[in-house]
Amino acid sequence: MDTDKEKAMEMIRNIRNIGVSAHIDSGKTTLTERMLYYAGRIHRIQEVKGGDGGATMDFMELERERGITITSAATQVQWQDKTINIIDTPGHVDFTVEVERSLRVLDGAIMVLCSVGGVQSQSVTVDRQMKRYKVPRIAFINKMDRIGADPRRVLKDIREKLGLNAIAIQLNVGEGEKFDGVIDLITMKYYTFDGGNGEKMNELEIPADYADAAADARHEMLETLSMFDDELMEMLLEDKSPDAEKVKKVVREATINRDIVPLMMGSAFKNKGIQLLLDAVCQYLPSPLDRVNTARDHSNNAAEVPLVADPEAPLCAMAFKITDETFGQLSYTRVYQGSIVKGGQYRNARTNKTVRVGRMVRMHANDRQDIDYAGPGDIIALLAVDCASGDTFCGEGINYSLESIYVAEPVISLSIKPKDTTAQDRMGKALNRFMKEDPTFRVSSDAETGDTVIAGMGELHLDVYIERMRREYRAEVEVGAPNVSYREAPTVEASYDYKHKKQSGGSGQFGHVVGRLIPLPENSEDPYEFEDNISGGRIPGEYIPAVNKGFEEAMKKGPVAGYEIVGVKMCLDDGSYHAVDSSEMAFRIAARDAFNQAFLKSKPCLQEPIMTVEIECPSEYQGAIVGDLNSRRGLIQNAEQRENSSVITAEVPLANMFGYATIVRSLSKGMATFTMEMSRYAQVPSYIADEIIAKRRAQKEAKAKK
Repeated sequence: MDTDKEKAMEMIRNIRNIGVSAHIDSGKTTLTERMLYYAGRIHRIQEVKGGDGGATMDFMELERERGITITSAATQVQWQDKTINIIDTPGHVDFTVEVERSLRVLDGAIMVLCSVGGVQSQSVTVDRQMKRYKVPRIAFINKMDRIGADPRRVLKDIREKLGLNAIAIQLNVGEGEKFDGVIDLITMKYYTFDGGNGEKMNELEIPADYADAAADARHEMLETLSMFDDELMEMLLEDKSPDAEKVKKVVREATINRDIVPLMMGSAFKNKGIQLLLDAVCQYLPSPLDRVNTARDHSNNAAEVPLVADPEAPLCAMAFKITDETFGQLSYTRVYQGSIVKGGQYRNARTNKTVRVGRMVRMHANDRQDIDYAGPGDIIALLAVDCASGDTFCGEGINYSLESIYVAEPVISLSIKPKDTTAQDRMGKALNRFMKEDPTFRVSSDAETGDTVIAGMGELHLDVYIERMRREYRAEVEVGAPNVSYREAPTVEASYDYKHKKQSGGSGQFGHVVGRLIPLPENSEDPYEFEDNISGGRIPGEYIPAVNKGFEEAMKKGPVAGYEIVGVKMCLDDGSYHAVDSSEMAFRIAARDAFNQAFLKSKPCLQEPIMTVEIECPSEYQGAIVGDLNSRRGLIQNAEQRENSSVITAEVPLANMFGYATIVRSLSKGMATFTMEMSRYAQVPSYIADEIIAKRRAQKEAKAKK
């Protein structure tokens, strides 16, 4: 039995769960394609934008047409004696939830950076997500064959802009068109790549003209690593040269502890450096046994408990992604503790219902392979199991839940109308599926117009879902103009003293609340806080939750322009009740009306989403693009020159960015590229706020006349 257990633990020790994340167009999918090829998972390399059907991991028709990754795809490869589960994630911030949920369940990651672009706006977002889930990573500088490649500047960027302790463990031989290969600073060997697809890796001695540069780079690497290992520090002080195995051990420990980020380089498109990256994934990134994962134990006041990667412990697994397919729901699941067996029964911690696993599969992009067992560290998909994204499955004897995935709030909405009754049914089915699959995609109904309103993370996000409705469900819809998700917020403290009194035969209603509305600071994580300061039973305890509920109800639609209210702390300080006429309903109504009374006194303002926009364009178009951004109420944050191009970073209100892709193309003769992501909410200037409020009122009046 012990040998079986040892074998099982050895298998877990040999698992690597990794994600590939980066800014748009840094080459994530191209890199993943090469990894699959060298590991023997595919036998022909396909390109993202090639005419041969598109990359393996971009399996959706839309992804292949647009040459972008929309949905994260999972696959498994064998490299050396290790099993690597790889998830290729989207770069567009509109699909950021795909990255969030992938990083939530992964043990390590490869952060891809462009050798010319360096740390770009979404590299910062990806870095923030990796830090949120405490994911150790390797940084890989891709596109070393591009003109203008500058790995030293990228290394400086990583240290300064991301605050990471990046250590180059390789030195490039040549760059741009002269990029030939890399020197491994740990083994002090020079590697080049030959053959039709770079499959032949040559191990050579370091070229004489690179000997000094390699020695200096190795010394710098060892000096930094010695900060994390006393034995290595002693060896350096005694002028001894550590062997490769010792250095690899220190790099592994420091990477897993997130003290360092090993930096590697290559060119995925030109098939250089990928085998060494796969080696590094196996050597330096953690196995499920190296990561400390925790859950909340609901049998013990939601105390935090560590999970053990033991196949014999009670099951604890998370469904991190849901996709609806013709034959039923597919739930991508990561096993943290215990094991899932085909035919087994497990409890969904959220619903408290028992689910039976009838069929489970291992995914390779869109293909699947049936399996009967999954143990700790496995990433698999369960078929036809009823659950939602973020649900925890538990085995017998435990009541754990895993921390859910961070979901950003939508910033843009559109109204959609089906063209006919057939389209209405199909649209309903599509929307239900998309909402279940994507927590950042919201659907609501406009009470005044009866229109269906969809909300999401950006124009591209909603555009993709509308296109999927047409293609996958044949639901033809009419699309309204995009709307910005404005918010209402107080700017000064205001008091309230409101009595709700109603007497019309039979039992009456009575609720009296007194207190203050306090604006929360701008950087506050929660949009609403409630403080109960009632003493001496002035309001009975059973009515306090109803007061809180009344405040929350009032926040859904503000009295200024009908937008959601945020940034409010409600203090309930005093009040009174009636022994017969008071009820939960009476206090709920009193709180709702009291909130509106106080909010109108708090000098409310409108807030709008501000986007960080990064534009890369030939230098001669910089003036025109900056001028256009200024006309859009944009604030230029930075403009830097890279070779013959300019990179402009600006903050611009979302309301002024609709249709920007067409404008920026015409300003630069089609040569500029841009990325945009949500940065923060900021107060709308009063003259624009007045226009928005007037427009909303006019719309309301027009609808009322109809």
